[in-house]
Amino acid sequence: MSQKISVRIDGQLCTAEAGQTIYQVAQAAGRHIPALCHMEGLSSAGSCRLCLVQVEGLGRLLPACTTPARDGMAVTTQSETLAHNRRMALELLFSERNHICAVCVSNGHCELQALACELGVTSVRFPYNYPRLPVDASHPRFVLDHNRCVLCTRCVRVCDEIEGAHVWDIAGRGIASMLVCELDRPWGEAESCTGCGKCVQVCPTGALVEKGRAVEEMTKRRGPVLHLAERKEARP
Repeated sequence: MSQKISVRIDGQLCTAEAGQTIYQVAQAAGRHIPALCHMEGLSSAGSCRLCLVQVEGLGRLLPACTTPARDGMAVTTQSETLAHNRRMALELLFSERNHICAVCVSNGHCELQALACELGVTSVRFPYNYPRLPVDASHPRFVLDHNRCVLCTRCVRVCDEIEGAHVWDIAGRGIASMLVCELDRPWGEAESCTGCGKCVQVCPTGALVEKGRAVEEMTKRRGPVLHLAERKEARP
């Protein structure tokens, strides 16, 4: 039998199970915490830093998706400090790559775009890098556009944890980090890729898309992936 703990979320006393993260407890309590790299059914990476929360007694902000809830913990999920840091994290994501929504196939169906609207990001205070990043269209069905990648690693985790093919990984460090396929070979030449498309469906932006889609046409179908994740979790 799992151990029960008590956690206060924005002043509301919540009962949780030991081992749950702050994000899971807040979600169960109906408290919305913005997140980009987190996805139900996959392990948490804590890479986007949009789910930062304040914990009473600590002088730093913590990512809700990777921080375990502790008995007696008091958490604040909404404040001006958090809103400022979340907007700044989002602006840095926009400035790092080339996100041009007007010509993106995921325009109107993009989680990065939706979060910008939610958090009130209408402009970016930081200089844009405008990197010259490639587009990999070598796969017969899918396209990888590095210009729109936010390095959330959802594709890496779903390919590893659900499909078990281990096609994707992140190479490099810091701002030079890039999504790579099989030690940096073209996607169309990947011997371990099964062509299942799970990586495309979990991508929150227009970085991984299906070929033949025009602007605003690329919607993601995450239902089958979530179903497979639930079945995997239910295995004895």
